[in-house]
Amino acid sequence: LTKNVPMFVCTMAYPTVPCPLHVFEPRYRLMIRRSMETGTKQFGMCISDSQNGFADYGCMLQIRNVHFLPDGRSVVDTVGGKRFRVLQRGMKDGYCTADIEYLEDVKVS
Repeated sequence: LTKNVPMFVCTMAYPTVPCPLHVFEPRYRLMIRRSMETGTKQFGMCISDSQNGFADYGCMLQIRNVHFLPDGRSVVDTVGGKRFRVLQRGMKDGYCTADIEYLEDVKVS
């Protein structure tokens, strides 16, 4: 998943660290629903940036579980996956998207 990756612009996420989310905005409710329906069960997380909309670097989040509430909100249990760099920004149905490349850590011998 490197093209048109859905982006949740909110907080900082880190590999292996749980990141529980309370999703209530319609655009992000749609984004989560699509991530579940397509089977990718993942999306990018970046912090906000006043010039570009969101930061140049972020972390993929893997959806472990979603609890949909009767009023449309959801509680999403995610955990951080790979870190990435944003190559190109886009927009789809109100939420941000990006083409990304994954970052590789330098292995310590």
